[in-house]
Amino acid sequence: MGPTACGGPGAKHRKRYTRWWPQARLFVSIFWLKVAVVLYGVASLAVLPAVLYDRPRWRAVAIPATVAALLFHFVSVAEMLRSAHHLVPVNASEIQAALGLLLAAAFLLVYAAYRTLTVGVVLLPAVFLLGLLPAFAPGTRDITVPFMNSAWLWLHIGLLLAAYAALFVSVLASVLYLIQERRLKSRSPRGILSKLPPLETTDQIALKSLLVGLPCMTAGLLIGTALAQMTYGASYFRDPKVLLSFTMWIAYVAMIAIRKSSGLRGRRAVWLSSFVFFIMLAVWSADQVSSVHQFAGRP
Repeated sequence: MGPTACGGPGAKHRKRYTRWWPQARLFVSIFWLKVAVVLYGVASLAVLPAVLYDRPRWRAVAIPATVAALLFHFVSVAEMLRSAHHLVPVNASEIQAALGLLLAAAFLLVYAAYRTLTVGVVLLPAVFLLGLLPAFAPGTRDITVPFMNSAWLWLHIGLLLAAYAALFVSVLASVLYLIQERRLKSRSPRGILSKLPPLETTDQIALKSLLVGLPCMTAGLLIGTALAQMTYGASYFRDPKVLLSFTMWIAYVAMIAIRKSSGLRGRRAVWLSSFVFFIMLAVWSADQVSSVHQFAGRP
């Protein structure tokens, strides 16, 4: 028998490689995330003069910087998950990085559809902050959960994060609608607020974001329900986070129905969207008291 079979130098080399390689991947993922965060910072600064003072040269900085940041961000998240040996973001750092990635993509989609950078005044700094903590203070890596490498769990988490991102964009667009509506009623044709997009544009962004988020939230909750049923049995439905999640879905559906049936806009739309958004925040924070979701960055 050779030295490798007897646990000689070859086996020791493989053991060192097995321990070193995931750490190297984690280092690479954090490095690319730091690059993305810097680029998001550049885009966040560039979008201000581009929107507030209508400076095309800054628009030419903000969009390429965001696209480049999104690419580095995607590579970082992929390497982060590969180094942790699971397909889905489960700890706080991974979830923040993934949510930031979706918000950055949402900004670019809104820009591509409506040619407005206005939502970027808030979205890009939010993405910058969401990437900042994982880039400089990554969370714990030793997490074990049922279906860790299941594509269904990946869909469950990914679809719900997409729904959260869509809801955030909708709330932001509703606030912009309210600001623009008040400006028009006050008959102030000039000033910084005159650069806001037309009311019809912001209303379309708000409504279509909700319409995109609804199937994501519905599918995400259904998949999560099936996984929880297989893992915990019927008792999972008494979990506080599960109850809040279904409450959020009901409120989300009611909000869309009210908006489409009554043409709700302005202040009432902002209050309604904000109500659902605060339920979403409650769902997010309910991990602290959830027995089904304790894996998400907590013991």
